[in-house]
Amino acid sequence: MTFTPPAPPETSTPDGIRTIEWKGTTGPFPLLLSPTVFAPTSTSMLLAGALEVPRGATVLDVGCGSGVLSFVAANLGAGRVFGCDAAPEAVIDARRNAERLGLAGLTEFRVGNLLEPVRDVRASVVIGDVSGIPDRLAEESGWFPGGRAGGPTGAELPVAMVESLGDCLETGGVMYLPTGTIQAESRVLAAARRAFGESNIDEVASREIPLPGLLARSQAIAQLVADGLVNLRRKGSRFLWRISVWRCRKG
Repeated sequence: MTFTPPAPPETSTPDGIRTIEWKGTTGPFPLLLSPTVFAPTSTSMLLAGALEVPRGATVLDVGCGSGVLSFVAANLGAGRVFGCDAAPEAVIDARRNAERLGLAGLTEFRVGNLLEPVRDVRASVVIGDVSGIPDRLAEESGWFPGGRAGGPTGAELPVAMVESLGDCLETGGVMYLPTGTIQAESRVLAAARRAFGESNIDEVASREIPLPGLLARSQAIAQLVADGLVNLRRKGSRFLWRISVWRCRKG
């Protein structure tokens, strides 16, 4: 996923473990984060607000990070939530947070790239919030403490997730897919249309976010805009980019 860090109340210990408070859907609740684990973002907040979970449903959280959206899904009534992340330290944090929140019995977290560790899971809801920002912007922004981003255009990782979804999403199930105009958004949406069909994709939430001034002035963003990969809207002296959440239904 994707993208701009929030500014929740935060404390830290000498070993760099941070405690933040999630104030989005089903919150507030605390989260522990290791130094290299991606914090919940504006995208996380928007996606959580759009998320609908049928009571008792099996939910799959791809790129779970600290586990925050898994916990939201559990609090919304999921019967079982499986989270996975390529970063071992993220999975450690997610397991630890589940224990602290009393949700260990409803959640399970596995290490592995994209959907590889959960091929045995068939879910009715998939949360597809994987990193979706160009690598050069990730380097300049500092938003990705573990150094993991979405590929040269920011579309490569989410496209790979959509294309590898397969039987992990059951027929009639829904994937929630966030995109942003700070990536090659059209490529992600084209992959979703190939996988689900044009009529099975709906935009369910969107929000504009100011681009930090340092990033707005960077050569990387200028080149990405010139190449037609990133789209920004100017408002006064600021540049804005847009996050969208798409509900993709498997026919």
